[in-house]
Amino acid sequence: MSPPHQRAITLVASLIIAFCSLSVNVAANDEIKNVLILLADDAGFESGAYLNKFCQTPNLDALAERGLLFNNAFTSVSSCSPSRAQLLTGQASHSNGMYGLHQGVHNFNVLPGVSSLPNVLREKSQGRILSGIIGKKHVGASANFRFDFEQTEEQHSINQIGRNITKIRQYARQFFGQAKQEGRPFFLLVAYHDPHRCGHITPQYGEFCERWGSGEEGMGVIPDWKPIYYDWRNLEVPPHLPDTDVVRQELAAQYMTTSRLDQGVGVVLKELAAHEFDANTLVIYTSDNGPPFPGGRTNLYERGVREPLIITAPTTKARRHETTGAMTSLLDVFNTVLDVFHFYTPTANATNADGTKSLLPILYEEPQPVESDAVFGSQNFHEVTMTYPMRMIRTRRYKLIHNLNYWSYFPIDQDLYTSPTFQQLLNATLAKQPFPWYKTLLSYYERPEWELYDIKADPLERYNLMGKAKYQHVYDELSTRLLNWQVNTADPWRCAPHAVLEAQGVYRESPTCLTLGHEALRRSLTQYDKYELL
Repeated sequence: MSPPHQRAITLVASLIIAFCSLSVNVAANDEIKNVLILLADDAGFESGAYLNKFCQTPNLDALAERGLLFNNAFTSVSSCSPSRAQLLTGQASHSNGMYGLHQGVHNFNVLPGVSSLPNVLREKSQGRILSGIIGKKHVGASANFRFDFEQTEEQHSINQIGRNITKIRQYARQFFGQAKQEGRPFFLLVAYHDPHRCGHITPQYGEFCERWGSGEEGMGVIPDWKPIYYDWRNLEVPPHLPDTDVVRQELAAQYMTTSRLDQGVGVVLKELAAHEFDANTLVIYTSDNGPPFPGGRTNLYERGVREPLIITAPTTKARRHETTGAMTSLLDVFNTVLDVFHFYTPTANATNADGTKSLLPILYEEPQPVESDAVFGSQNFHEVTMTYPMRMIRTRRYKLIHNLNYWSYFPIDQDLYTSPTFQQLLNATLAKQPFPWYKTLLSYYERPEWELYDIKADPLERYNLMGKAKYQHVYDELSTRLLNWQVNTADPWRCAPHAVLEAQGVYRESPTCLTLGHEALRRSLTQYDKYELL
């Protein structure tokens, strides 16, 4: 038997070796080999990382501490399927053809020739990169979005694959195990269904399915979920929502499912580490669109398009526990993933003609802010009956929205309509009772053709600056930039609503907007612009 001092030296040496081995696993790496996207469903800034002091999200908060938190990230479209399609194709919804929801009677799909990340990566890597999706897919057609590994609502019920974080963990383990066994780099999209509403379909589970799997009587159990209950009486209502107890109760339910989402993020990241991929994987957390409240999802207002975005890079020089003010679009995610796998070639000014770029450089150095930096938005449908196309340009200070169907009322989607918040707003309006909101329902329905806001001075977008001489130059500049973006992205709506786009026959080489004569209804016919077909 060895003397005590030799046994002590051996023990210390073993501890040092073990510590060094552990350090290799968690230390920064100089190469990114894989990409993991964690996508929430209708989430906003309900997390501690984004200074919400009520909703408990320790896993997202820890992710932000290890990475870069984006304060100016925007989706280009505020609708579920179109937003997922923008992430996977890098194209605006009017370009890729995913104009509205994919499922059921809505039946929207991308255009036949449009490709997506799993298809592009498979082709460019000659099958070397393993692609996978777990959770809510919600895009089509299948041939345009063909992942190597798929566990989605096409094989399971949406709650089981999108909210049951134990099943999500099990399939993540299976995917990571396959990638490790085959020695392949991977791209994995984990698309949660939380905190999407479900009260219009399964009200017995709660407005946000917050009771489903909670362990309450008849609700079943999700083993990996430790439900967190929120006392609505202690919650503060954000300034963009009606200040009522009904809204507080809805927020308590939303926060409960957001905490389930957060724990779902945690279990997937644990599986990533257990398979020793945390040292070489880029992790991206974001959401498809804003929360399902008035002014949120389906709107191009701030709460509809401004998104959480946290990116952690495992490389040595990557920024950690920092924030960035870079103007960022979720359209940029496509190029970012290609950049990780060395399939992206930036242009001379780092931004493409369609306004997209790779976000990798921002993870290492903050770009110089320019007041004219901009992101763009394009909303067409949500549900197939919601015909209200809108276009948007958002700079660091101003936002310009073009409502193409402005003579119609703004449409309301089904699950928002049945929500307690909207029903309270609707009933108070019909009863002509005062309601504690900064808008009226009528002003929410009736929108002018153009809306111009100074976001710095008016973050709630209450005061439309259109028609004010002081801001005419702002409108002129932004409307020109918006039209140029529509032209560069082949927007079929670029001539709407006052003209028809002619792009075939004699106009094939030079597409032209031909007037519908709307201006003749407002002025003398002697000033009417006449067009003759060749």
